[in-house]
Order: sequence, then structure tokens, then C-alpha cells
Amino acid sequence: MIGNNINRIRKKKNLTLSELAERSDVSKSYLSNIERNLNDNPSIQIVEKLAEVLGVEVVTLLGEEDQPFTNDEEWIEFVDNLKSLGITKPDFDEYRIIFEFIKWKNQKEAKK
Repeated sequence: MIGNNINRIRKKKNLTLSELAERSDVSKSYLSNIERNLNDNPSIQIVEKLAEVLGVEVVTLLGEEDQPFTNDEEWIEFVDNLKSLGITKPDFDEYRIIFEFIKWKNQKEAKK
């Protein structure tokens, strides 16, 4: 869960709960609730703040690994679809955070 990941990374970086809360501008009590999995659905804005302070990608906090496509043909089809929509590499990089959040949210709902 996201709380376990935040806790593990925070401790690895030798940050106290108070330090992470202050640096990310998230209340200590709210952060504590996330780490203890009492609130396992923080907003993407909170997740982004925590990821930035911890120096990790949002996907790392969400506990998801990028799933590689099974073959090159799927990659080519994926890129062709993006191109046909007029999405360039800089566009994709800009929207990556949104894609990661949607993926995490969908997988979380699928587990219910």
C-alpha cells in the first residue's frame, strides 16, 4: 500500500514524520494516517508533493512497476496510436503523472 511505501522510503532517507510533513506542506496527522494506511486514498496533489520531497517518482509511492509490453509489435502499435492522436514525446512526458495515477486508481478499484 502507498502508506507502507512512503514510510519505508522516508525512513530510508532518514527523515522524521515531522520533517517530511513540513517539507511537503502536508499536515503531520494526515501524513501519519496515510503511513498507517488509515487513509489509503490521498489526492494526486498530495502524492506528488510527497514524491518530490522524497526524490522518487509517483509510481514508486503508488507501488506499481511499469509493466513492459509483451512484444515490440505492441510497442509500435502503442506509439502509432499516440502519434495518430497528435501526442508527441514531450506531451507524453507531461501527461505521464496522470497516466500513472489512473493506472494506480484502476488497479486499486480492481482489488476491491
